[in-house]
Amino acid sequence: MKRVWIVLSVLLLTIIACRFNVPSPQPTLAVPTPSASEGALPAPVSPEQQQEALVSLYEKVMPGVVSLRVITESGGSTGSGFVYDKQGHIVTNYHVVQGTKELEVDFPSGYKAFGTVIGTDLDSDLAVVLVDAPESELYPLQLGDAEKLKVGQTVVAIGNPFGLSGTMTTGIVSALGRTLESERSAPDGGFFTAGAIIQTDAAINPGNSGGPLFNLKGEVVGVNRAIRTANFTGGGEPLNSGIGFAISVNIVKRVVPELIRTGKYDYPYVGISSRSDLSLFEIEALKLPRQTGAYIVSVQPNSPAEKAGLRGGSIQTSLPGVLAGGDLIVAVDGRPIHGFDDFLSYLIINKSPGDTIVLTIVRDGQEQDVSLVLGKRP
Repeated sequence: MKRVWIVLSVLLLTIIACRFNVPSPQPTLAVPTPSASEGALPAPVSPEQQQEALVSLYEKVMPGVVSLRVITESGGSTGSGFVYDKQGHIVTNYHVVQGTKELEVDFPSGYKAFGTVIGTDLDSDLAVVLVDAPESELYPLQLGDAEKLKVGQTVVAIGNPFGLSGTMTTGIVSALGRTLESERSAPDGGFFTAGAIIQTDAAINPGNSGGPLFNLKGEVVGVNRAIRTANFTGGGEPLNSGIGFAISVNIVKRVVPELIRTGKYDYPYVGISSRSDLSLFEIEALKLPRQTGAYIVSVQPNSPAEKAGLRGGSIQTSLPGVLAGGDLIVAVDGRPIHGFDDFLSYLIINKSPGDTIVLTIVRDGQEQDVSLVLGKRP
């Protein structure tokens, strides 16, 4: 389901996974408070209250944040993670532990232990590490609900940027429901898409990967994954530019228990390539009756989409490479969707292979419902 027709940015912005490669041996934050009434602006708080809130949060959650040291064939790197349960399961990013030969988990107390990767999910870029540590070192963090997040909420990232363990940064939720390429190849030669991504301007840098993103209650709402940047250090390491991305904790809740149980997780699969952010030029060329929805560019052979009779574009338009005649998905299970990002996030968070969904599509100017049985990503 890789999106196509991506327009390359002239600013050369790059999505960078936030794992920090280690060379071989060698202004005031506004903390929002609950509003007194619906629609009321947050009550102002003093600098002292802001400080106390953040200090209290750090002291509460820091025992559950760990640093990872990874040895691979190509050298060493560092990343972050957090304690998931009292059994010694640690959540981090797949790209942090990819190709691991040796793995060390460092706890805030100074305790260190070797870890073993027991489960990986390339689609969400999540991994689970098992560590044999005393129960006194295992401080599981509380998981929140990313569905309750709102743009503008304050969030806090804690991790191990550039090997500086226990680093805390603050920012806001900049956007919700973003998509990124996953770490797994798709049948069309591209990559599958990871959805339900949280965008934040909290400073995230190499080494923050796999670390938790918190709300002000100290609940984990995301797992820091990547940054978009055009800035680099003299050594070629990417620098934060105010655009970071985190995996929704709601995906963590679905994926991690399966990684612990079986070592893998199966995602629902439709089998379409889609484009949601169409320009007016493209909408006119495609003769679409509305500006929202997920336009189906192509349908994979033998996929659930093909079996359900969905159509991709096949008619040449006035724009090179833009083919008309594809279905436009405007709702799923009666829930209107703004674009492909909405569609994908709904499936990833709410559905599993074998589930039946009902798509509302526009075909030849007419709305109709189509039932589709979800497969699993090949």
